[in-house]
Amino acid sequence: MKARITVTLKNGVLDPQGKAIEHALSGLGFDGVGQVRQGKVFDIELTGTDKAKVEADLKAMCDKLLANTVIENYAVEIA
Repeated sequence: MKARITVTLKNGVLDPQGKAIEHALSGLGFDGVGQVRQGKVFDIELTGTDKAKVEADLKAMCDKLLANTVIENYAVEIA
């Protein structure tokens, strides 16, 4: 199975990298760009056919390593 995990900062958490990207886009002449928030994407390939176990494993991966759940949210998509 293949999974994509998207990790983003929670609302209200300052995002200095997103702000830097926003300013850089403006400096490159891209007008009309509003607030930019940056994040991370993980594409993971897993063996196994038990979708419930795969979902539980992916959640555990996020909670233990891939996301800082104090300041980040994550979403898991299984293909």
